[in-house]
Amino acid sequence: MNYRSVSQLNEDIRQLAQELPSDIDVVAAIPRSGLLAAELLCLRLDVPMTDINGLCEGTVYETGNRHDGSLALDDADTVLVIDDSVNSGTQMRETQQRLDEADLPFDIRYAAAYISAHGHEYVDYWSEVIEPPRVFEWNLMHHPILENACVDIDGILCRDPTREENDDGERYQEFLSRVEPRTIPNQKVGWLVTCRLEKYREETEAWLAKHGVEYDRLVMMDLPDKETRQELGNHAAYKTKVYESTGAELFIESSERQAAKICDETSKAVFCYDTNEMMQPGRLNYTYRKGSDYLSRLAENPAGFTARAGKYVLTRGYHGLKR
Repeated sequence: MNYRSVSQLNEDIRQLAQELPSDIDVVAAIPRSGLLAAELLCLRLDVPMTDINGLCEGTVYETGNRHDGSLALDDADTVLVIDDSVNSGTQMRETQQRLDEADLPFDIRYAAAYISAHGHEYVDYWSEVIEPPRVFEWNLMHHPILENACVDIDGILCRDPTREENDDGERYQEFLSRVEPRTIPNQKVGWLVTCRLEKYREETEAWLAKHGVEYDRLVMMDLPDKETRQELGNHAAYKTKVYESTGAELFIESSERQAAKICDETSKAVFCYDTNEMMQPGRLNYTYRKGSDYLSRLAENPAGFTARAGKYVLTRGYHGLKR
């Protein structure tokens, strides 16, 4: 499972900014996820930003006092259109067609932070080649991958109960009914996997229905009471068994300790919600990943990529692999 956080995106955009030609006048985002990449890039380049509608209408976003450039597009020659990622290329092709039909008076180039192996067909610049399956911090809980994922409830969809609320009685029932949602996915979840006891299924299902959580199965612990569950202390083992039996490709777990155990026992990807980390079985360190990705990128680059960028990528990949 290939995962990139906002922090990693920021670093990759920083590298991309260093490799771009110096004649970019405006950065235009493909909404919505492209807005994040565009914002980071335009701040690095210190140029105005707009989106595709704004580009067609001749407007750019307002800026603070620190930017002293023109806010008009009248004097712009070169526009860089950017999205966070290109996989099939559908969105990028649609954008290119729209801008071609608009017949705008700019030299328009295209970029993405992340592309698939054939994504270079649709962009002029990119940061990394990342193959599916892939998810990003900014779309993980709203990604179609959730249909083939196991997702914890407490600590993700809602907060954990307090010690006082977790009395296995009336206070706990009130918590189950009244707790406010934290994250509600807009995609159907394959398996909701919780250490809540089976006897609380009715309250749990009612809360999920109330807040519009769609799922195929709700898996709960079939134990008589909280005391028995605490004596067994097998939360991670229970979730491991469920993960293995479902054939899901991802488990999203709130607890770091449990996430590490599930990943270790199943040798499958587990995303820890609390630490914002994608745990991978036998995962390599970040430096090696960056070196490998830049070498892959260099191999995929078209002949027109600048010599300076090629030399930089080669150097980064070589030293990354040596570490």
